[in-house]
Amino acid sequence: MRPLIIIFCLLTLTPLSYAQDDEWEDWGDDEWSEAEDRGLQWNGFVEAAVGSRWDRDPQVGRKQSLGDARVRLETNWSGDRLTVGFKGEAWYDSYLEEFDGDLRDLTLSFSPASSWDLKLGRQVLTWGTGDLVFLNDLFPKDWVSFFAGREDEYLKAPSNAVRGTWYGDVVNVDLAWTPVFQPDEYLTGERFSFFSPLAGQSVAPKPPLSGIEPDKDIDNSEVAVRLFKTIGSTEIAMYLYRGFFHQPTALTDTFQPTFAPLTAIGASLRRPLGVGLFNAESVYYASRSDRDGTNPRFPNDQVRLLLGYEREAITNFTVAFQYYLEWTQDHSALLANSLNPTFEAEKYRHVLTNRLNYRLNQDKVTLSLFTFYSPSDNDYYVRPAISYRYSDQWSFTGGASIFGGEDPHTFFDQFADNSNVYVRVRYNY
Repeated sequence: MRPLIIIFCLLTLTPLSYAQDDEWEDWGDDEWSEAEDRGLQWNGFVEAAVGSRWDRDPQVGRKQSLGDARVRLETNWSGDRLTVGFKGEAWYDSYLEEFDGDLRDLTLSFSPASSWDLKLGRQVLTWGTGDLVFLNDLFPKDWVSFFAGREDEYLKAPSNAVRGTWYGDVVNVDLAWTPVFQPDEYLTGERFSFFSPLAGQSVAPKPPLSGIEPDKDIDNSEVAVRLFKTIGSTEIAMYLYRGFFHQPTALTDTFQPTFAPLTAIGASLRRPLGVGLFNAESVYYASRSDRDGTNPRFPNDQVRLLLGYEREAITNFTVAFQYYLEWTQDHSALLANSLNPTFEAEKYRHVLTNRLNYRLNQDKVTLSLFTFYSPSDNDYYVRPAISYRYSDQWSFTGGASIFGGEDPHTFFDQFADNSNVYVRVRYNY
């Protein structure tokens, strides 16, 4: 009953909601032969990025945090009924001293019926209302790139998935199916250290941490469903998810890190309020392997809540605030059975965020500041940045990731030795 109570309370606050609708591309009217005659329009960028910690991380043993030389190539091709999307990258990572590459998009999009859109292949999946805080967006994230100072778009990692959207008169339905579970790009100790409750200190394992993933069979696929509707200026959504926690926060019976089964049910809403935009979101995480909270090897159930507000304070200056709550269920049982109760999170973990964004010099310069502060953990994460668009081709970005707090086992303070600065130079073609 608890998930239903939370959702009911959220939806009765006021009719406020947000459902981030994906923009399905319009299907072209040109004939296939005409498209072939036109040829594909290719674009992309070349980018160099470097980053350094304040000082050498005693666990990792290095001061460098980032060193990329990257090239991207992307295009779209549309026929009468089909669109093909491609977005590929290759790069040299001087930190790891290796070449690598990835497909961020390789998809087929089409409409099998007037009320259906389908998108098949490798794609970035996203929904929900949070700004750098994710409740119902249970698709893979790349935290290594985010902390290192790569472009924010890399926080969303691609998935090999099928996404379908059905548009109805009463409600619209979004379905995302990932046949093979894909975890986050989580911290392994290879580039950034982290706190280990078992060790009781910050660690950077060698070889790097590697969670034992679920077997690659149909029973372990991920299914995410979103029901959404716009009523006037209000957007309302409900979410269902069945899969796994995307980071190895559980332990096997031999104390190897692994991914706990997860079922989630949530809701969100967004609408104008006064001179700004208000959003609210909630979710109930049901840890299927530990429903009564007594097994210390698995995460406990949680209720998570997000409230946010954004407005343009003055011309070109945007201010946004969020309040985020993690409410751990059966917390007394968690402490009674924990292997290290001192290092367990508070029953109620509160986080406040704010984003300040100021554009000047005809939008060529952007100053931004994003801060996370937890009054319950008394720790913080600060992300200042400045970007300069010299021309349509050239742009420059500099920024920092600054972590701190009082207790090295709390979420943000565990990364204090990873505080770093970075610079990126990009040429678009």
